[in-house]
Amino acid sequence: MATAGKNLSQYSKEEILNSADFKIGIVVSIWNDAITSNLLSGAIEALKDNGVLDDNIIVKQVPGAFELPLGSQYLLSDASIDGVIAIGVVIQGETKHFDFVCSGATQGIMEVMLKFDKPVAYCLLTDNHIQQSIDRSGGIHGNKGVEAAIACLKMISLKKSLL
Repeated sequence: MATAGKNLSQYSKEEILNSADFKIGIVVSIWNDAITSNLLSGAIEALKDNGVLDDNIIVKQVPGAFELPLGSQYLLSDASIDGVIAIGVVIQGETKHFDFVCSGATQGIMEVMLKFDKPVAYCLLTDNHIQQSIDRSGGIHGNKGVEAAIACLKMISLKKSLL
C-alpha cells in the first residue's frame, strides 16, 4: 500500500492564499456515513483553519459515490462557488460493482472540473476493506478530507494567482 506508515494530512499554510473570500462547496455521500462524516469534519476543519468563513462553506448530501459528479456540477452551477470537495467511500465487495462505481465517479468528477474550469477535489476513498477507510478518515494515515480541502484551496490559489 502506497501510504503505509505515512500521514499525508500535514501541510504548509504558506502555499495557500488568504482564503477568507473563497466559497467552497462540499458534496458528501451518505453511503458509508460513518466514514464520510469523518472526512467531512476533516475537510471543514482544514478550510476553517485556513480562513474560510462558515458562511462560505456549503455542504450538500448525495446518496452515494456515483452521484458525486452530478452533485458537484449542481454546486458549481452557482458561479460564486470557487471550488468543490467531493467526498465518498467505495469499499470492495464480491462483484464488479466496485469497479464501475469507482470508474464512473472518478471520470465524472474530472469531467465536471474541466467543464467548469474550477477545482473539484477528489476525496473518494476506494478501499479493499473498512479498516483501510477508517485508517484514511482520521486514523493512522491521517484524514483524506483534510488533504482534499487543502488541494482545493491550493488549486483556487493557483487560479487566482494567474488572473
